[in-house]
Amino acid sequence: MSGWLRWRHGKRAANTPLAPFYSDPPINLRKTVADSELLALDFETSGLNEKQDRLLSMGWVLISHGRIRMATAGHCVIRSDDRSVGQSATVHGLLDADLVHGLSLAEAVEPLLRLIRGRALVVHYAPIENGFLQHACHHLYGVPLPLQIIDTLAIEAQRRAHIHDSQGALRLHACRERYGLPRYKAHNAAVDALACAELLLAQVAHIGGQDNVTLGDLLRRSR
Repeated sequence: MSGWLRWRHGKRAANTPLAPFYSDPPINLRKTVADSELLALDFETSGLNEKQDRLLSMGWVLISHGRIRMATAGHCVIRSDDRSVGQSATVHGLLDADLVHGLSLAEAVEPLLRLIRGRALVVHYAPIENGFLQHACHHLYGVPLPLQIIDTLAIEAQRRAHIHDSQGALRLHACRERYGLPRYKAHNAAVDALACAELLLAQVAHIGGQDNVTLGDLLRRSR
């Protein structure tokens, strides 16, 4: 984002929960994983198109100084807007009845923004979380959310660029298996956030270790 565009968006973001993201200093990408705080995040959605489909649930957990802080783990579901989850329920297991008493979109996003502030996100396949979160911020506040996103799928794809893998080899559970991590029940946002956090730490150990790998290194590998 250019300086001028950031200034313009920052003016529009004033008095919204996005204001600190435009006024805070940028994340120091020279910090190592051992010296950083990251937020692992996972969304469950009704489909893959953020403009047509719905954000159904969020799960997150903090990675602080190279350790997963289970006490920070959280999960929420987002209230129905009278559209059925349809066939997507066979993937994530959430039914329309599960969402009736969920949070509104604003009630779910605003606390999440407080968790994200000052931290890079860790996700597995960034287009989903980034797409749905940006769409939510545009809908609620009218401006994009400046983010630094570390993508464990992209990191794994780069590490295996010269290896012929079978279809599905970059799915979260398949990536975890290569590092000897246990298999969890998939498609629960809280569990998948934890699974993503564990995968990242395993990848960092193989790349060079928490004391040597910087946030900038991980972001470059996430492109």
